[in-house]
Formats: sequence, structure tokens, C-alpha cells
Amino acid sequence: MNDTPYHNLIMKHLEHNPLMYSLENVTNNISLGDQNSTECAQIMIPHELFLTLGLISLVENILVVLAIIKNRNLHSPMYYFICCLAVSDMLVSVSNVVETMFMLLTEHGLLVVTPHMMKHLDNVIDIMICSSVVSSLSFLSTIAADRYITIFYALRYHSIMTTQRAVAVIVIIWLASTISSTLFIVYYTDNAVIVCLVTFFCITLVFTAVLYLHMFILAHVHSRRIVAFHKSRRQATSMKGAITLTILLGVFIICWGPFFLHLILILTCPKSPYCTCFFSHFNLFLILIICNSLIDPLIYAYRSQELRKTLKELVLCSWCFVM
Repeated sequence: MNDTPYHNLIMKHLEHNPLMYSLENVTNNISLGDQNSTECAQIMIPHELFLTLGLISLVENILVVLAIIKNRNLHSPMYYFICCLAVSDMLVSVSNVVETMFMLLTEHGLLVVTPHMMKHLDNVIDIMICSSVVSSLSFLSTIAADRYITIFYALRYHSIMTTQRAVAVIVIIWLASTISSTLFIVYYTDNAVIVCLVTFFCITLVFTAVLYLHMFILAHVHSRRIVAFHKSRRQATSMKGAITLTILLGVFIICWGPFFLHLILILTCPKSPYCTCFFSHFNLFLILIICNSLIDPLIYAYRSQELRKTLKELVLCSWCFVM
């Protein structure tokens, strides 16, 4: 079996995590019986790669949050939602760094913990990762709705999407994500947890895709109704924001898609040789998830000149402070 931090933690506390138990049982099939027929080798991922990617993505997302807080020009509902999306990515980064450091310390005999402590750590990390995916999907959908309003209800946008309403939406999403993730871990039935996650993934993707499709089909027609120059400029800005979020959604699907396909195959064909061959690459899917947290800040900076400018200022200030 692979010697990644995720795999080691799963192996030590399999009985405490039914979702990962299902994943590990399916993955075990490839090494126990199906490996000879499929000839699929598992990909070995070193601890250092997990740790390096986790630290880089953590620093990047912290800078994004600080930049949005620092620059008053970024104090708008869309950037509040982007800030929360960065926090969601930070949950993945923090859980990865903590777990990797934990495994390195225990393997080198520098840290000794009891099984009870291990169980609680495992549960906390699972809740963080589950909260990350639920909140990320929720905020992507929220940003899509926000861009939809700016395009089709441009004149009423500031009365519809007020700061108070944006804050209320943010609070509701975080509460729902935390509660649902905790329930997934504490009150679980193996397949039910997987079905819920996959269903939520599909619903949010369909919702977001419908909004984007409507935006890109009708935005050109709608823009003809706006005559004033400053309003046309607002329309162009709204479409730029919609394109940015389309890129974010595409990256999310690419990075998280294999993991959710993994979950779907567990339900549909856990014994198939072709499925078990796919399962053998599970650790690669984990790397893709971490890469999503690493890529998102680069997209924010590339698409927003104001955010990019603030990020440069923060990096320069940090460099001068260190020197």
C-alpha cells in the first residue's frame, strides 16, 4: 500500500471513519485480488510533496484574505464571497499540513499519541475537509448568483445584494457546512454519506451551469438595452467577473471531479477490474484536491488587477519586514 500521510492515517484508524473505510476497502481490492488482472500500480506520493503543496497553498490563500481585508476597493459582496472561498481552500491546506506533520513526527518517534487522541484528530481533519468541499461548492454557487444579479438586474444590484445580506449568506453557508460536515462524520451510514456528497456536488454544478448558460446566452441581448457609457462599463465588469468564476468552477471540477467519480464508482462498481484500476490512483486525486487550493489564488490575482496590485504590496511589505 501507498505510504502517504493520508493512507497511513486511514490505515491506523479505519474503524473510526466509515467514508474512508469504504474508500480504503475498495482500494485494497486492487492489491488483494484484482491487481494481477488489471495490472494497475498505485502511485507513490512522498510526504514532502504533500507538505510542500500544502504550505504553498496556505500562504497563497492567507495573502488573498489579507489583500481583500486591506484594500477597501475590494470590500464588495463578490470579493467577500471570494474571501470565503479562499478560507475554504485554507481548510484543505491546514488539514493537509497538520496531517503530514503529524505523520512525519510519529514516524520519526518525535511524537507519541494515544489511540483516543488519534481518533479525535482524524475526526477533526475529516470535518475540515468535508466543510471545505461543501462550503466551496456553496460559495461558487453564491458567486454565480451574484454575477447573475449584476448582469440582469444591474440597476437594482446594490439594493438586492446589500452588505447585510451578503454577510447573512456567508454566515448561513458556514453554519450549514460545519453542521452538515459534523453530522456526516458523527452520524454516518456508509453509503448515505457518499450519496449525500455526490448529490450535493451534482445539484450545485447543475445550478451554477444553468445560471452561467443563461448569462452568456442573454448577456449580449441584455447589454443592448443599456445605453449609458458608465452602465455599459458596469456590464463589461460583470461579465469579466462571470468569466473569472467560470474559470474557478472549471478548475474545481477538474481537481475535485476524479474524487467524486471515485465516490460514484464505489457505489456502482466496487468489484469491477476497471473501477479498481481507477481506485488505485486515489492518492493522485488527493494531490489534485490540494492543487485546487493552490491554483485558485493565482486565478484571483490574474483576473483582478486591483487584487493583484494589493498582493504585490503585501509580498513586498513582508519581504522588507523579513530583511
